[in-house]
Amino acid sequence: MKSTYQVMQVAASGTLELAERQTPQPKSSEVLIAIEACGICGADASDIDRADPALQPPRVPGHEVVGRIAALGPHTPSIWKVGQRVGIGRLGGHCNECNECRRGRFNLCRNQPVVGSSCDGGYAEMMIARATALVSIPDELSSEEAAPILCAGIATFNALKKSGAEAGDTVAILGIGGLGHMALQYARKMGFRVVAVGRGQDIAADAIELGAHRYVDTSAENPADAINAIGGARAILTTTGNPEAVAALMPALLPEGRLIVLGVGKDPLPVSTGYLVGDERGVFGSITGSPFENERTLDFSVLTGVRPRIETMPLERAAEAVQKMRSGEADFRMVLTMGERSNAHQ
Repeated sequence: MKSTYQVMQVAASGTLELAERQTPQPKSSEVLIAIEACGICGADASDIDRADPALQPPRVPGHEVVGRIAALGPHTPSIWKVGQRVGIGRLGGHCNECNECRRGRFNLCRNQPVVGSSCDGGYAEMMIARATALVSIPDELSSEEAAPILCAGIATFNALKKSGAEAGDTVAILGIGGLGHMALQYARKMGFRVVAVGRGQDIAADAIELGAHRYVDTSAENPADAINAIGGARAILTTTGNPEAVAALMPALLPEGRLIVLGVGKDPLPVSTGYLVGDERGVFGSITGSPFENERTLDFSVLTGVRPRIETMPLERAAEAVQKMRSGEADFRMVLTMGERSNAHQ
């Protein structure tokens, strides 16, 4: 095993810098992963901007990680083997002790790290991870394909499962970006009538190709009127943090319909209590999922042919890749690749 490895860490200036670190040894119930690919998520921008400049060593972002186990710490469950390909998502491994873990709600564990934020993530050749966070990666998916599914994939897949919609119901997807382009594919494969809602015609053809039956351009028509014209939506999944855009769509929600919030914004969402009570509509958030649920998402993706649209860049170009994501110019999802460095454990 190499004695050192490279990372892209957050400099004191809030930018990314290439650095060399000593290869760590995994502790009890931890593994060392030789990383092959790491997706770039919108949340990475916040992690970079909010990183503690006094932290030593500086934080390494990234939470859509795929690689191979290079070393096992003591007491690691026997299902994990050296050389096995695994993934890590946003949640860094449940504690198995808190009340939420005892309820089996591992994604709501009160004592788990947030990968790339409160612990180091995958903009690196290697990383340490809790064994409880590990996700087994199917052979049918490349590491580059699997990486975004560990966050954007499971976030939208689980949200749709919680939506209450059934096959044949209309589901609207607001925001056709890194999350939305996965939501469209999953919604179509789940048997919903899918309405994509975006701004401008530049995304219309992509939305239809990804699975939408209908594209609604909010700059050209009232989105709620357009959806109500085809009978209203049983569920609306919003991937944007713009509360005005979300509020404009809510009049299309059917009685007992649900608005599922994935996009996080700073401003409050205006919702009339009478609107919720009168027809028993619901608004709720959804946060990623457990490792088991992540494996279900990966398996469904293999079964139905759902894949993220990605653009890859090598690790040393992470700053450029993050900037491309921030600008909205990315082809839906940016993924960092480690190339020959994926063999760092050898």
